[in-house]
Amino acid sequence: MDEEPLHVTVWDEGPTGAPRALLVHGTMTWGTECFAGQRPLAGMFRLELMDRRGFGDSPDIERSDYAVDAEDIGRLLGDGAHLVGCSYGAAGAMLAAAARPEAVQSLTLIEPSPLRTAAAHPVVRAAVERIRAAFASAEGAGEMSAEEYLRQSTEAYGMRPPESTPQLLRAVRSAMRERPVWDARIPLAPLARAQMPKTVVNGTWETAHPDYRAFVGDALAACGEYLANMIGARHVRVPGTDHAPHQDRPEVVNDVLARLWQS
Repeated sequence: MDEEPLHVTVWDEGPTGAPRALLVHGTMTWGTECFAGQRPLAGMFRLELMDRRGFGDSPDIERSDYAVDAEDIGRLLGDGAHLVGCSYGAAGAMLAAAARPEAVQSLTLIEPSPLRTAAAHPVVRAAVERIRAAFASAEGAGEMSAEEYLRQSTEAYGMRPPESTPQLLRAVRSAMRERPVWDARIPLAPLARAQMPKTVVNGTWETAHPDYRAFVGDALAACGEYLANMIGARHVRVPGTDHAPHQDRPEVVNDVLARLWQS
């Protein structure tokens, strides 16, 4: 694996020696963009926002991979920190926490996306089959541009595409080559045995575009509930949000995080 150091943005406006929290973003984004709504927490905690390889200001990688992320996270944890993984980033966070539970003071998963891990749930199992079929049908269509990929992945679900900045288009290109997180095999037994406090945060999805909710939203909500039960985590659902509860209602998620990190 490429050992070139990752870029980590530090927001540290609190007292000296404030508790550390390592935050891992999802796909088509980067640390400061994904977790902008968590900036107020820097008054009490040292926030370390990792840019995964291929995203933000971190080095390029031929293919983004949650297993590589897990190795990077394990190193960045150092002697110990609270750990937050969002969407794709939740897979790397789970693997890192399973490998180094002694270094994880608490684990928070926001809309975790490794759906196969919860495939015992019928809603999740159906979604995995649906996504596999969609990926298989897209393989013969040829590679589209980053701009077209961004447009299709937003407009299809009633969302307006964001401004196509160079940083965003780089993130989209990396996302187009990612190892599929929905098909990740992540052992849950080590996380269930781990003694750190654990929380899973999901949106309620009732305000999402119906096609978005039908294709993956209901499955993500079911996956979060299933994972929380399996690993012994508290499950928090944030009303009026879908796949980005920490962005849509940051005050709710920040309160959850602050209480967890202070406990």
